[in-house]
Amino acid sequence: MSESTAGQRRKLLGIAIATSLLFAVVVASLAIGGRRDPPALRAAATLLDGAWQFRTGDDPAWGKFAAADTGWETIDLTAVPGSHDGDVGLPDYVAGWLARGHAGYGGYAWYRRAVSIPAGTTAWDILGPTLVEDGYELYWNGEQLGGSGRLGATPRLVGTRPMKFELPADAAGARGVLAIRVYMRPGDGRGADGGGLHTPPLLAPRPVGDALHRAQWQRTVAGYIVDAIEPLAMVGVIGLMVVGARRGGHKAFLVFAGIALALTAERRLNNAIVAWTDLQDLATYSWLASVMWLPTIAAWTLAWNRWCLPAWRSVDWAAAVLGVAGLAGVLMHSDVMKSGSRWASLVLLVVVGVRIAAGGRRQMLAVVTLVTILLAVFGGELLDPLGVPGIWFPFGIGVSRTQYVYAIVIPLLAALVVTRPDGDLART
Repeated sequence: MSESTAGQRRKLLGIAIATSLLFAVVVASLAIGGRRDPPALRAAATLLDGAWQFRTGDDPAWGKFAAADTGWETIDLTAVPGSHDGDVGLPDYVAGWLARGHAGYGGYAWYRRAVSIPAGTTAWDILGPTLVEDGYELYWNGEQLGGSGRLGATPRLVGTRPMKFELPADAAGARGVLAIRVYMRPGDGRGADGGGLHTPPLLAPRPVGDALHRAQWQRTVAGYIVDAIEPLAMVGVIGLMVVGARRGGHKAFLVFAGIALALTAERRLNNAIVAWTDLQDLATYSWLASVMWLPTIAAWTLAWNRWCLPAWRSVDWAAAVLGVAGLAGVLMHSDVMKSGSRWASLVLLVVVGVRIAAGGRRQMLAVVTLVTILLAVFGGELLDPLGVPGIWFPFGIGVSRTQYVYAIVIPLLAALVVTRPDGDLART
């Protein structure tokens, strides 16, 4: 038996309310994180931009005050006013070493410069840098104060996040050398301006440094808040699917759609995990990003192939073959095979969508939901040629095109689960 119209309306109202509340949380976080640092705080701090000495290679002695600087070059870390990175929107963005005469270089490099600390009893902190490819250690006169990730013979690299380092008590009134040892993974795909420091560190007295550090974290949280909220909403939709599978039709659709949604949620949440914590290293993150689309696309194909029954075995087999081809492309680093697998999978889902659309107006919600999923999963193939930007910056914080599309997909899919017909739709 189908649910009553009144029951469906109550659930749809609940979906609308939950969507509105989550939207409000995201907007509030973006608004808070996108605020400029208070002028009074920035005036009390010193942005350590300008000329830095730079050298590729690695030698622990390079962090010391008296280290010889013969053969070092000069890199200017002064940002163009109003510049920011193309992902989160972090301010004071500068190009990395790949754009400064070291194209193709991966491995260790050092930055260093002399810094004068004002005299007095005030304690001083170094903030950041907040964007580095990929890991770093920060030194004051040869003493390591901390860093991001673990460097050494087998580096463990994690996402760079706001960090605060306390200078030694005797640094006040002294002139010392601030050195940053950086490691970037060799051979990893980078933009033309990648490599090393992309934002200079800040020198700040305490408690100004504490306040600026909080502001940096608010910006970082805002930059990935959607990657945390949307997976939460996806889990809620999966819950609707589990409840819905106990009665009514489309049980096979719900099973495979739930798997696809769970894989999508895990992939989106990884962005926040890497940005906010050290739980996942960059190597694992990159590997997951390169393979997660394979089972996700396959699961969506198997799901929608079961919206109208009987499911076409040819579609199932084609989805499996394309998944294997895509995996081979990943393992063989073949862009042709990966691209071919994606395009063929897109065509396969379009064929399934045409079959669903043939069901007439009663299938309109299913068709619209499938189309939005295609835009989310195949944005590079469908939206890039149209010139649709990959990232927008509401409130000065980057929100990706995919995140916008999933914000539409999630309530549509929830509504589809709630309003689906009792029986499975059959077409021959």
